[in-house]
Amino acid sequence: MRHLLSAADLSRDEAVQILDTAAQMAATQSREIKKLPTLRGRTVINLFFEDSTRTRISFETAAKRLSADVINFSAKGSSVSKGESLKDTALTLAAMGADAVVIRHQSSGAPHTLAHAGWTGCAVVNAGDGTHQHPTQALLDAYTLRRHLAGPGDVAGRDLAGLHVAIVGDVLHSRVARSNVQLLTTLGARVTLVAPPTLVPVGVHTWPCEVSYHLDDVLAGGPDAVMMLRVQRERMAGGGGGFFPSPLEYTRGYGLDARRVATLPEHAIVMHPGPMNRGLEISADAADGPRAVIVEQVANGVAVRMAVLYLLLAGGGATRPTSPDDETRIPA
Repeated sequence: MRHLLSAADLSRDEAVQILDTAAQMAATQSREIKKLPTLRGRTVINLFFEDSTRTRISFETAAKRLSADVINFSAKGSSVSKGESLKDTALTLAAMGADAVVIRHQSSGAPHTLAHAGWTGCAVVNAGDGTHQHPTQALLDAYTLRRHLAGPGDVAGRDLAGLHVAIVGDVLHSRVARSNVQLLTTLGARVTLVAPPTLVPVGVHTWPCEVSYHLDDVLAGGPDAVMMLRVQRERMAGGGGGFFPSPLEYTRGYGLDARRVATLPEHAIVMHPGPMNRGLEISADAADGPRAVIVEQVANGVAVRMAVLYLLLAGGGATRPTSPDDETRIPA
């Protein structure tokens, strides 16, 4: 694995390798000293052209826990605001000796361009591009699902075969939905997208999933997990105008509240990639209730991103590491 650009690029074995490595990383984070020496001397640059809190801090924490040097780059206040191109920014970063660039960009395809244009020569991790992809979010979601719902035992717990996951909300603008459909189906899960017709992408019939416009019908089928999506009003003219009649109508049709949570099977969990619009796509009762694993998703994101950075920079690609903190494998 040279780069991580799309969930669609991951085979089942590669996805399982990342999840298994994340489990090893998570185990190290319960120790008194959480830092590992595996990426000492490496430089990771967080290149964020879009605002972010969870993803940027999660990648920064992951890199620092692996002892890498981290440089945080924000487009605001940089030469990008003066009109500098992605190419010139990338060349500048390469000159600084970056080993990996974690990029979030408002334009779909920007990470792919950065990885394959020959500007940097370093590993590229897609931290979200436009409405296209967010592969590490899908990986941390799969890791969370596996921890709660996968079968017992080392082998049975490695994929998500037989699980039913409902992904609900603003699918049209969601890179999280696209990435999760691809990764979860690769791992054996069945995915149902639920959204108003106006928030379903053209061509969704080609995706490996089912589509429904009726949330209560899908919940009555007993999904193992319900993943609520943020209504991305910043990508909608007028904060949602034309996509749904009103916030109240959207909540009535597609919002998750305590009443709807109560209809789920006892083992089912509630997920959300964040940030949440409380009172719109999810109520406070649902977000803070015992079924919700939303805060855990954030914690799992650090372990998953540690695994991704480790495998890209020190794990030898397809060779699964036996111990992420084994200094005899990774020269200090």
